[in-house]
Amino acid sequence: MQETKEIVVENQKVAEKITLQKIHFVLYSFLKRILDIVLSLIALVFIIPICLIIKAITLHYEDYDSIFYTQERIGKNGKKFKIIKFRSMVVNADEELAKMLEKEEHKNKWDEDQKIDNDPRITKVGKVLRRTSLDELPQFINVLKGDMSIIGPRPLVPGELGKHHGNHEIYESVKPGITGWWGCHGRSCTTYKARLELEYYYVEHFGLITDIKCFFLTIFSVICKQGAK
Repeated sequence: MQETKEIVVENQKVAEKITLQKIHFVLYSFLKRILDIVLSLIALVFIIPICLIIKAITLHYEDYDSIFYTQERIGKNGKKFKIIKFRSMVVNADEELAKMLEKEEHKNKWDEDQKIDNDPRITKVGKVLRRTSLDELPQFINVLKGDMSIIGPRPLVPGELGKHHGNHEIYESVKPGITGWWGCHGRSCTTYKARLELEYYYVEHFGLITDIKCFFLTIFSVICKQGAK
């Protein structure tokens, strides 16, 4: 009888703990969404004049009309969406990549890190946008739409799924972000393997405190131009 009572009490404690965790998650998700919307609206005030400046510069130096670039990405729970960035590569970047990957040295580098050193597809204006992280600003539109959050793991390109060895559903259990644990710990200077380790760390430890750390560490990284290429 005593053992039965102890089991009942223990089960009640477990149930209370689970309920408390659910309440914390709901409150965290609600607060995070509110902050996403408020900060994105503030960011858009600065994005509009930046768009005009970039448009003027690209009309003079580059050979394309649209300053925006969209690409299919995978979001929370595997939902696909179009990510928006300022264009930093030539218009036919995907076709050029296919040609480059015909060379073994480029293919090996791409397979390992999902990037190519001194990528010739990046334009002169694009290099500046990337070094200053300005190319990421239009993603605040994705945040407003609810496709992304400001803080979270980077949204996956469909071709990356195979590199997760069946664990991509864990990665997709949280909303992707403009920046995250990887974004403030090396970014483009890390290998793809290191990036995944950092991203999965966030997925397993996300929370308000972690998000605040990511936010301010990212600001520091952008100002100091750490990890940007």
